[in-house]
Amino acid sequence: MDDRIPLLIDTDPGVDDALALLTAFNDPAHRVVGLTVAAGNVGLRHTVANALKLTEVCDAAVPVYAGTAAPLLHPARDAAYVHGRDGFGDIDYAPAGRQAESEHAALAILRLSQVHAGRLLLVALGPLTNLALALKLDPTLPQRIARLVVMGGAVTAHGNITPAAEFNIAFDPEAARIVFDGFPRFDLADWEAVIAHGFQHVEAERWLRADSPRAAFYEAISRQTRLWSADRRGDLWHSADALAMAWALEPDGALETVERPVAVELDGRHTRGATVVDWLRQEGAPDNARILMRYDQERFQRLIRAALAAG
Repeated sequence: MDDRIPLLIDTDPGVDDALALLTAFNDPAHRVVGLTVAAGNVGLRHTVANALKLTEVCDAAVPVYAGTAAPLLHPARDAAYVHGRDGFGDIDYAPAGRQAESEHAALAILRLSQVHAGRLLLVALGPLTNLALALKLDPTLPQRIARLVVMGGAVTAHGNITPAAEFNIAFDPEAARIVFDGFPRFDLADWEAVIAHGFQHVEAERWLRADSPRAAFYEAISRQTRLWSADRRGDLWHSADALAMAWALEPDGALETVERPVAVELDGRHTRGATVVDWLRQEGAPDNARILMRYDQERFQRLIRAALAAG
């Protein structure tokens, strides 16, 4: 019997997602049972190709399931200006030699939740469209998930794609509302936690010089993003999805969390896609989110170094 924790990752690779996936593939206590892929950072054709390529780079026999190509209701802009038009820095990598599975990502989420009922760790690194569709098809899904970790939101409305909203939630707010309402409990690693857990560009450059295929590939696909980050955000580099994955894989690294009701704003002219936290519990709603405030920085960086085989 395989005693490793089954891990299903819903993702939209992207450079951030790539580092999170490298971390997950490298973890001996977890077994990645699937990648369900949505559009987000870039279009679905690219995010699926990027997911397949990462499994090849890591020699990981993980099935990849293509999902939604657009938000549930309204068009949204992608993040190609950060990640490159193909999401992987436009380095023209050789495509993977394998294809995605024929099963739709939302159906794969439901099937794998049955196969691994009560044990499945579900980590959502992109827009929540696939997960929302799965919930609409089967509202009992949360009963079979041991833990849901979401990278998304900005809990005091310091957004990174609008003044109030974080990218993953803003890309498909309706989907995020469905997921936040449908799961009675989930863990939330938001953008503001990410900003509090940056690491020095110069240190990251040293890690990426490691003599390993994973470091070499990641150095190439992240080069454009790192240059953009250094220009826009200064000395610190931030990897949102890697932080969420670190907390997912090693939850005891969390130094501070708070539990509060969190809702998604759909209608505000300036706040559509914002994650609204009832800090004082004024509305009487139950706490549905455990929000990450502080994570062990040394442990976070150790996980990233190990993922890159950088010592």
